[in-house]
Amino acid sequence: MTPGRPESSESNPFYHNYIALTPGDDPVAAARLQLTEARQLFGNISEQISQARYVPDKWSLREVLNHVNDTERMFAFRLMWFARGLADPLPKFDQELASRSAGADRTPWSAHVDEFVSIRQATIALLAQLPTEAWGRTGVASGFPVTVRALAFIIPGHTAHHLRVIGDRYLR
Repeated sequence: MTPGRPESSESNPFYHNYIALTPGDDPVAAARLQLTEARQLFGNISEQISQARYVPDKWSLREVLNHVNDTERMFAFRLMWFARGLADPLPKFDQELASRSAGADRTPWSAHVDEFVSIRQATIALLAQLPTEAWGRTGVASGFPVTVRALAFIIPGHTAHHLRVIGDRYLR
């Protein structure tokens, strides 16, 4: 079942930009297509280039992809939590603390790419098996209500945002 696009009331307004970057009405199809596109982009980045920063105080490409991986895991966990009817609110995700703690620059680019592929495949499997009634379930994350449907669109939208940043700032 295709859940259709989320309404603006289904997430914190901050996430509307990510939702807007996810094409169509089917987040599963969007996630699958994006996996192919991301693999192509990542395959053109060497280990040496992956250490680049477009300015000294910004994340390296390895840190960017590590952030994408961590964030997809976090959004997918929230999605699973709420889809399964669990009601406890989930805390804020501190991306800066997570990045500082990850040691991403010590991990080869190829390992980050393999991790992205594995995480995305797991996300697609989770989305593909959701029962119809789960898409509209709501929970609270970072102090704001969010639906499972909105989270399903936020995931590829967040990645699309970072793929654009990689192309515009790191690979130009």
